[in-house]
Amino acid sequence: MSKSAIYPGSFDPFTLGHLDIVQRALKIFDKIYIAIGENRSKTNLFTPKERKLQIEEIFQDNPAITVVIFDDLLVDFARQVNVFTVIRGLRAVSDFEYEFLMASTNRAMEQEIESVFFMTSDRYSFLSSSIVKEVASKNTSYLSHFVTPNVEKALCGKFRLM
Repeated sequence: MSKSAIYPGSFDPFTLGHLDIVQRALKIFDKIYIAIGENRSKTNLFTPKERKLQIEEIFQDNPAITVVIFDDLLVDFARQVNVFTVIRGLRAVSDFEYEFLMASTNRAMEQEIESVFFMTSDRYSFLSSSIVKEVASKNTSYLSHFVTPNVEKALCGKFRLM
């Protein structure tokens, strides 16, 4: 029996912390939809299409990964693909409250949905897309510690600091 899950997020940009979560989740799930959601309350650096292409490049040799863009509620997307397991990463206790509220809200809208939480590896516990963008805007020489080479190149291009 195949086990599939959805890993939703804005992924602006996709970090090594995100990659770590996906790699660990693949030990449990046969197929993962990396679902790039539109959050209009956030100011994004990369367009959804740019993010999709970056993530597809990272996983180009892995048929277990499908990268999609969605503009609906997560529960509506889950119904579309008939996958009701959601992967989320937790960096710190402060993440738990927000993720608990999101999981509860999703469950209120769709009883079949389950959230699976992965504790972020210690080496990425501080890492967020916001921190990566802040670092990139000041000094791109540190980016290889936080993102894959293709995302590093894209960040350098955005900030024109190559």
